[in-house]
Amino acid sequence: MSAAMPLPTGFFDRDVARVAHDLIGTMLLVDGVGGIVVETEAYDAADPASHSARGPTPRNAAMFGPHGHAYVYRSYGIHWCLNFVCRPGSAVLIRAIEPTHGLATMIARRGLSDPRLLCAGPGRLCQALGIDAGHDAAPLDRAPFALAVGADPGMVVATTRVGITRAVETPWRFCRAQSRFLSKPVRTA
Repeated sequence: MSAAMPLPTGFFDRDVARVAHDLIGTMLLVDGVGGIVVETEAYDAADPASHSARGPTPRNAAMFGPHGHAYVYRSYGIHWCLNFVCRPGSAVLIRAIEPTHGLATMIARRGLSDPRLLCAGPGRLCQALGIDAGHDAAPLDRAPFALAVGADPGMVVATTRVGITRAVETPWRFCRAQSRFLSKPVRTA
């Protein structure tokens, strides 16, 4: 990834939905393992589905820290989830990537060989990339993270978010159209 242009930290100092959209097609590596971001979800402080909706807590403290940092939390006490902090109280959940770098490492971590299932979903993605609580509040512009501008993502679609019970109608899930690496298929009208 050395030839790719790194994402500037200021990239995250914008409206969270815009950042979530613009992350589609970028390259995400953690210690050299990762791929192309194909699915994201946006959450902000005014969003009842967001961890930040009720203000800062020890769990969500990274969401209120500087933009361009990771917010990592455990979902249902089982799976780690990776988010990129934008403006205070807002973050983008990285839901899926197309694996391109370190496939052997991801296969070993996940215990399966189907590339389509390695990083299709936030829990799978974190297991494949080796992300855990130790990455919470880490800056995204230095190791172990590497983020870079990607190729043209093609068509990006916006749809409703997955796995939430509040504000389900908000179209803040962004996906690379027709990617086979999404966590869930895109619902069409």
